[in-house]
Amino acid sequence: MADPASYRPSDIPKLPGVYRFYDSNETVIYVGKAINLKNRLSNYFQGNLLEKTYRMVNQAVRVDWTIVDTEVEALALEFSWIKQYTPQYNVQFRDDKSYPYLAITNNDEYPRIFITRKSKRPGITYFGPFAHTWALRNTFDVILKVFPIRSCTTGNFQRAQRSKRQCLLGDIGKCAAPCVNWISKEEHKELSNRLVEFMSDGNADIIPTLQAEMQLASQREEFERATKIRDSIAAIERAQESTDAALSTSLTADIVAIHHDGAHAAGSIFLIRGGAIKGSRSWIVDQSKSLEGDDEMGALFYSIYSQSSPAEIPAEIVINERPLDAPALEAWLSQLRGAPVVLKVPQRGEKLEILQTVKRNAQYSLIQFLSKRSTDAAVSGKALIEIEEALDLDCTPLRIECFDISNISGTSVVASMVVFEDGLAKKSEYRRFIINTDEGFDDTRAMHQVITRRLKRLIDDRSVDTAEVAELGGKLSKFSYPPQLIVVDGGAPQVNAAARAMSELGLTNIALCGLAKRLEEVWIPGSSDPIILPRSSEGLYLLQRIRDEAHRFAITFHRSRRSKIMLESILDEIPQLGQVRRSALLERFGSVAAIRKANRNDIAATPGIGQKIAELICAHLELIGSEKVNMQTGEITHD
Repeated sequence: MADPASYRPSDIPKLPGVYRFYDSNETVIYVGKAINLKNRLSNYFQGNLLEKTYRMVNQAVRVDWTIVDTEVEALALEFSWIKQYTPQYNVQFRDDKSYPYLAITNNDEYPRIFITRKSKRPGITYFGPFAHTWALRNTFDVILKVFPIRSCTTGNFQRAQRSKRQCLLGDIGKCAAPCVNWISKEEHKELSNRLVEFMSDGNADIIPTLQAEMQLASQREEFERATKIRDSIAAIERAQESTDAALSTSLTADIVAIHHDGAHAAGSIFLIRGGAIKGSRSWIVDQSKSLEGDDEMGALFYSIYSQSSPAEIPAEIVINERPLDAPALEAWLSQLRGAPVVLKVPQRGEKLEILQTVKRNAQYSLIQFLSKRSTDAAVSGKALIEIEEALDLDCTPLRIECFDISNISGTSVVASMVVFEDGLAKKSEYRRFIINTDEGFDDTRAMHQVITRRLKRLIDDRSVDTAEVAELGGKLSKFSYPPQLIVVDGGAPQVNAAARAMSELGLTNIALCGLAKRLEEVWIPGSSDPIILPRSSEGLYLLQRIRDEAHRFAITFHRSRRSKIMLESILDEIPQLGQVRRSALLERFGSVAAIRKANRNDIAATPGIGQKIAELICAHLELIGSEKVNMQTGEITHD
């Protein structure tokens, strides 16, 4: 790695511009812009840099810059260079899925219409993206009937020109066949221009036209043709994703939102034209090396609009986060569109409601991405190797067990144990523990107790003769498989408590670490300082998933136990209701809420209750009728 001081530039101008960092192979690894180049570049050569910025600056061997006149020019040049160099440390968004576009080569001698999923190319007019491929293909057939421009490949078109014979599309009325001069080149070009105008207007006029044709066909008793036209209308409406009932027809805007989840993020967009959702799309941000503090919204705008035609950029873009360089982005988009573009962050009303829906789409895209990644064997293998290297383990931790404590003010204390093998959850081996608090409670004492109980089971099971168990047709306890790594939820105190339990049982050969929530620090026994894994580390992400799963499992058990105790305490207050009768009521009704809804005869029909005690139960529940038990939290609430 290079010493940044060796290439720190001097005499940097105090002017707006764009800068590039290069590595030893003369590869551009980062592109940035600045209103004041001197102030911005000087920050990279100071102490206390964040982790990824420090790594980038030390990987680089030189930096250069280009001066421009305005911040908008700097933004445009930055985007241009990011597209040209694809630097490894810049924020990069990629599609989470590929959506189809309707494309027209309107600059060709004989324009062609086709459906594509490929990246946009100059000289082609694109419409979309469309959310439903099947509906777009049906719409494509309808469009060819109304605007029969050629849709064949260049090879087929030239073959028809040479043979002087049109293809099947010409015979069935889906092409005007300019290849055999059914219409002239100029007439075909005019037909293409009308199609572009029609698509740019949002397909507003085709549905009434088709409805009139459907009525005419029905009057002539051409019912088969009327049915096909009806299906075509439905396909167009589906492709347009019409939301006329929910959105005002005056709404024309792009709705863009970003959702963050720790070190990960996703962006999504709805294209709304005339109150109808024309398409949607989502992107996943690759933050594996992007520098801390980079503007993700600006990077998302580049992914969306860098290849857009002026007609595709609306006058208004609604966003959930205001970019760092909002004025410069507005000016850049206005230049692309040739008219003013405004970025808005709504605070209330229809646009805010749509924005929340778009953000949910981004959230679900990120969930799908992370879910696929968590079950990817290659990713899990990489994560386990990273954990092995970071913790300096003797072997790869193929079996990891994680423990978490859950309580409220030291009551209803429980613990959970979750098991991950090969980076995947093994739910059949999860375990729950009720913590004994007779000697008092604190988190470290509870952690010591649960680790001791789990490892004692491991020692006991090791003493069993496995051959004898197999001979009798039995199976070993699931506690008999030792973990290569134990993870506890917490910092140094919890780790030390677990280490003490392992030392007392002579099982110090099992690796141990703790993951503290506040800064996601990894603690190991006997260390005064934590291990800081990179935020983009697959190993850290796996540890977080394991810790969060243990926390979820512990919370679920704690809530069910607390609500049961709360329910039993209410029944304890009813005279002549002993343990047997309480158990009978709980077995039959399950909750106080269910008992309240039952009539007196239903309660009396419970074994051991009878009419007299049923009257006492109803009277007591009516007395506390203004109180309810939240069965999820165990809290008593008042109406």
